[in-house]
Amino acid sequence: MSTPQPSPQPSPKPSPTPAPRSGGDLVVESLAALGATTVFGLPGQHALGMFDALRRSALRYVGLRVENNAGFAADAYARTTHGVAPLLVSTGPGALMTLPALQEAAAASAAVLAIGSQVPLAGIGGGRHGYLHELPDQSAAFRGVVKSVHTVRTASQIPSAVAAAWESALSAPHGPVWLEIPQDVLLAEVDVPPVTGLDVAPTEPAPRPELIAAAADRLTRARRPVILAGGGVVRAGAEAELLALAERLRAPVATTFGGKGAFPWEHPLSLQSWLEDRHTTSFLEDADTLLVVGSGLGELSSNYHTFRPRGRVVQIEADLGKLESNHAALGIHADARAALAALVEEVAARGDAGAGSAAASAPGSEAYDCEAYDPEAAARGLLARVRDRLAGQDLDLEQQVLASVRQALPDGAVSCWDMTILAYWAWSAFDPRGTNALHSAQGAGGLGYGLPAALGVAAADPARPVLAVSGDGGAMYSIAELATARQYDLPVTWLIVDDGGYGILRAYMTDAFGAATATELARPDFAALAGAFGVPAVTTSPEHLATDLSAALAAPGPSVVVLPARLRMFAPTHLTADA
Repeated sequence: MSTPQPSPQPSPKPSPTPAPRSGGDLVVESLAALGATTVFGLPGQHALGMFDALRRSALRYVGLRVENNAGFAADAYARTTHGVAPLLVSTGPGALMTLPALQEAAAASAAVLAIGSQVPLAGIGGGRHGYLHELPDQSAAFRGVVKSVHTVRTASQIPSAVAAAWESALSAPHGPVWLEIPQDVLLAEVDVPPVTGLDVAPTEPAPRPELIAAAADRLTRARRPVILAGGGVVRAGAEAELLALAERLRAPVATTFGGKGAFPWEHPLSLQSWLEDRHTTSFLEDADTLLVVGSGLGELSSNYHTFRPRGRVVQIEADLGKLESNHAALGIHADARAALAALVEEVAARGDAGAGSAAASAPGSEAYDCEAYDPEAAARGLLARVRDRLAGQDLDLEQQVLASVRQALPDGAVSCWDMTILAYWAWSAFDPRGTNALHSAQGAGGLGYGLPAALGVAAADPARPVLAVSGDGGAMYSIAELATARQYDLPVTWLIVDDGGYGILRAYMTDAFGAATATELARPDFAALAGAFGVPAVTTSPEHLATDLSAALAAPGPSVVVLPARLRMFAPTHLTADA
């Protein structure tokens, strides 16, 4: 009997050879090591090394159809998260298409980290090799727009360059940065361990103690202190500190358009945000000490530079270039949150004596109607004068439409507004009912912001609905992003106010020249076009807007609501002294 033979054992399988890694992998590994979870962008030939690396990473990619729209989405994502939003694009046309969005991010202090490819190393420096997309100096196009420009020439430089750009974007004031990497560097195989940790130390300018002491002294001694809060308060997350200081001083608070949500809209000390109103301008001018925090008092925040303060101004600003750029002030170069927190402590240490104390009103001042100054009554009086001015202008339709939007939008939900007449109303008259809950393109003023920005917000928090608002002219800048909304099933409702043209330009030209030119537009059936993208749509009326918009916001996924209407702006007050 033969002895059984053991069964042959299978030969051990060779260990799988690790997939080769490239410079593109170093980019996405560096972003992940810095805390990124989502990136926006649009691929192109020279950038394919980065996009191939995304396949091997845990980063979520949200791809838009136009680079500028990808930039707007990244901008709103950065505003919503108070963090950095990576934006990946290609060379030449792709890179240059981001410039309008990066200008808006710069104006709004949104930390967008734009990473673009470059032609191969041999073509860097204007050698005229004839590469596709070749420019003599691509980075030069960005230097006047972004905070900083970073260039990589070898793969080993990538992690440190990404970290430096991230740190720059997140240092106060936040802002966009540009990093470019040649195509061959992105494609080159690398033999280094994966990037697992990068250290960055974003800086915030700390307030100098002697300046805080001086500001606190002026504010506590003031008879009529007033606060103007700008976008820097929102970007710094300093709403609680602002509220504490205003209540301690009993100082009325107005917010700039970029600062909406920085102070509770219905608070007894709230002046809301009627900055294009002569009554509000006069109220701010009458303050014996005006604290301006997180604003450079630019064109829109100063009622088109008609603001002329009669008292002292204290200005807190993280952007050194904006400090005292328009008005002389006790300038404090500091992050808004740090400075307001220090002021709260300093004012508290001085006690309540003198803070917001009653005093005789300024002779002839419209802001103070009674002999003993009552700040809450003064705030109510100002808002009543604003209402009276509007009441004589036959603006019932505009106020009805805005009220319907407010009724339909859940409290705390985010809205993103394009450059359109309804948005101009919202800057002054809309209560966001939440902090950091309203974003618009009023910083740089480019069209097309509303829908892609809302997509960026939805990418940051897909669990809650987001509203985008555009006119028909602005909608055509971003109509392709309905495909993005559908592809990623993002809960964005897009309200398109269709008035057949560039409505605000029509009004400006008619007022200035008696007739409008180049403002009337052929446009599609927006509801039918949305349906072609697979996005539910409805055409509504002012009477049914609240109901239709509420239903769209409550439904899952993207939707479109079209409102055919010609809206008007309230009369400007900066053109005549008695407006």
